[in-house]
Amino acid sequence: MNIHSQRILTDLFITSINVYRKHNCWQDHLKEILELQDSRMRVVLQRVSQASVTVEEVIISSIKEGFLILLGIEEADGHEDIEWLVGKIVKMRIFDDEDGKMNRSLLDLNAEALVVSQFTLHGSTKKGNRPSFIKAARPNHAEPLYETFCETLSKELPRPVGRGLFGAMMQISLINNGPVTITMDSQDRQ
Repeated sequence: MNIHSQRILTDLFITSINVYRKHNCWQDHLKEILELQDSRMRVVLQRVSQASVTVEEVIISSIKEGFLILLGIEEADGHEDIEWLVGKIVKMRIFDDEDGKMNRSLLDLNAEALVVSQFTLHGSTKKGNRPSFIKAARPNHAEPLYETFCETLSKELPRPVGRGLFGAMMQISLINNGPVTITMDSQDRQ
């Protein structure tokens, strides 16, 4: 865990104890805060024939064959998470070769990528029926990491990466090819 993550967790811990001590439920909240140190960036990777992002009835980005990448960022995430995920994504062999076996990567096919930030990937349904998004990073931390993720991915690919609009209400259209959907987590390294 990097120093930035440690500071955030310490601040959250102190604030949480002060608030929840008054309500005598701080032990439960402390467990949630401590779980933050074990959480990391999440990705849902979908192999698509095509995908697009629409904001206010205008298509802002679209791709043909490639990956639609839904990216969830947490407060504890950093550049090491981006490096690991991007390294895995560009080499992920889930495109068919001439024998119909999943044996080709984005790089092999010169395929495209479209990245959409999605804080709901960190929704917790432990308590009740309304998800908690306490693990999702705040926009001031998440947006720079989202931009860095997109830029890092663009450097690894021979073409620019399509992007959603951070923080906007978006409509995502896609044709999942297969379907093939892979989830990845930078903490578990899987």
